[in-house]
Amino acid sequence: MPLSSIPNIDSPFAWIALFIFVAAALAADFMMLRQQGSRVISFKDALRWSVIWIALAMVFCGGLWLTLDLSDGRALADVKAGEFLTGYIIEKSLSVDNLFVFLMLFNAFKVPLPQQKKALMIGIIAAIILRILLILVGAWLISRFSWVMYIFGVFLLYTGVKMVVAEEEEPDLQNNKLIRWMQKHLTITHEYHGSALYLVKEGARVFTPLFVVVALIGITDVMFAVDSIPAIFAVTTDPFIVMSSNIFAVLGLRALYFMLAGMADRFHLLKFGLVAILVFIGAKMLMMDFYHIPVGASLTIVLAFLSVTMVASLYVKPKHTGKH
Repeated sequence: MPLSSIPNIDSPFAWIALFIFVAAALAADFMMLRQQGSRVISFKDALRWSVIWIALAMVFCGGLWLTLDLSDGRALADVKAGEFLTGYIIEKSLSVDNLFVFLMLFNAFKVPLPQQKKALMIGIIAAIILRILLILVGAWLISRFSWVMYIFGVFLLYTGVKMVVAEEEEPDLQNNKLIRWMQKHLTITHEYHGSALYLVKEGARVFTPLFVVVALIGITDVMFAVDSIPAIFAVTTDPFIVMSSNIFAVLGLRALYFMLAGMADRFHLLKFGLVAILVFIGAKMLMMDFYHIPVGASLTIVLAFLSVTMVASLYVKPKHTGKH
């Protein structure tokens, strides 16, 4: 079924339910953050919470399917649930690359582990707000100019190829324009002061290194969102599905980060799976007027790319094992 012939979910009840669900999830995450205090999140805790966040996304998907099945029929329910799952997996997998950049930033700034939690929490809230804005802009562009989908497709192909040919490097913090601007216009301390983003000394506001890290995380997420959001428009142009799958993928990033932080090198081939996903989605966009790939097939292909590269990473040793 071509994307243009699939009706969108435009029920006010659906949007209200989504934002209530998300607000409750964020409130629970914030309460958990306060209860943990300065305690470092263990791998076991991070794994448990990652499973909980994924389970919440599946509960939402199940509720969406059941509601549509009762109101609009089984066919539409199956399509929309499939779109949500595919979009969720695409956004979740692409966010892993984002987390590895966060890890490099935390290492470069020597951010203490307790402070990493607050930086990630602020980053997640900022990511949700930024993605909502980008999705609204993207949906408006597609509704007005259908040829924008071809631009998205070419961009995703370019991004995939660039990920293969570009060498992975540590962040160049000395020449970073944002850091240089902040150093020129703001007073920044050299020491961390707990989880504070700024202090007031002698009536003047002084910013901590944690503020700089949070700002960089926000900019980084914008850059990755520009890559990942066009990808889901190849699966669906329904703003509700695009929005909900994006938000649920972002919600569990904090737990996922602490789970992956200790095993960043273990899935060293995952990058090639992400490249394959971007190239596949870009190609799907470019040939959408000639051949439509069903949602179920797209979901299977995306899962296959991820599974193969993750399993292969366990058996193929990295070329540069001595690099830290």
